[in-house]
Amino acid sequence: MTSVRMKSQCGVAIIEFALVVPVLVLLSMLAVEFGRAMYQYDALTKSVRDAARYLSIQLPGANIAEARNLVVYGNLAGSGSPLLPGLTPAHVPDPTWQNVGADPIIRTVTIQVSGYTFDPLVTTAFGFTFPALTFSDIRATMRSHQ
Repeated sequence: MTSVRMKSQCGVAIIEFALVVPVLVLLSMLAVEFGRAMYQYDALTKSVRDAARYLSIQLPGANIAEARNLVVYGNLAGSGSPLLPGLTPAHVPDPTWQNVGADPIIRTVTIQVSGYTFDPLVTTAFGFTFPALTFSDIRATMRSHQ
């Protein structure tokens, strides 16, 4: 009786495995792509913050190209490859300086990245499409010391 029962169960595990693997692979790919998107968003946030910090010690309107290079390339010279794929200086509009308050007047500088799109490594898997995500504007404002 036990041999008949064992023969009827033969191959069930491989069928269950074949049904579960696509779901597990899809969940793994989602986790990886979500992690990549968070990494790119964090890298943009840090580079924008660095550029705002750099501009906070410059005269208003000075060294805008260097700040753009700092956002896109991570250095003032604009050499090397961009920090993120698809990131260009066109994503960084001109920074703005504002006077805030009445007594004392505080000058602030704001720089941002607009329209950057995250492209997933894998676009489709098992009939599921991973969409490209356009990040909302990422900006940083700091007090200017000039």
